[in-house]
Amino acid sequence: MTSQAVVNGVDVGQLVATVEAIKANPDLARFTFRATSEWVTGGRSRTEIRGFYGAGQEDTSRARPFVLEGDEPPVLLGTNAAPNAVEAVLHALASCLAVGFIYNAAARGIKVERLQFALEGDLDLRGFLGLSDRVRPGYQKIRLSYQVKADAPREEIVALCDYVQKTSPVLDILRNPVSVSVSLAD
Repeated sequence: MTSQAVVNGVDVGQLVATVEAIKANPDLARFTFRATSEWVTGGRSRTEIRGFYGAGQEDTSRARPFVLEGDEPPVLLGTNAAPNAVEAVLHALASCLAVGFIYNAAARGIKVERLQFALEGDLDLRGFLGLSDRVRPGYQKIRLSYQVKADAPREEIVALCDYVQKTSPVLDILRNPVSVSVSLAD
């Protein structure tokens, strides 16, 4: 890793210090993120995200919650007030890969001028509608391509993207089963 001040908007010194702190105390790496969501009407819902536990303590850096809206397009009986949940998954994947790419590029001293992702996901509504036990309700396939303008040769960019794929939390969530428990609260 290089020790330049700021690369791609990332404070590399702080990034290195964070990695070293976690190496010294692995408990600092444990995070618990939280969200609350409420149905609004029809296909609309509203999710609030504010506090989380991480780096050994409850985070209080957010003065107010982030609010994410969800809806459906009219063809799926919604009002187009917001992206639907499966579109939000594409956003989450692109956002996670972008963070991983930019942070790791900065750590390697690679200056990125532009980074773009194009994503498509194929979904068969028969699974969601309960019309087929043979069709999964979620995406059957996601395709992603990226474009990068950076001061590194193509081989380094490809190697960087390969590394980012191995360390992306959202890509891992999509590629590997995650234990999810669902319960009715009192």
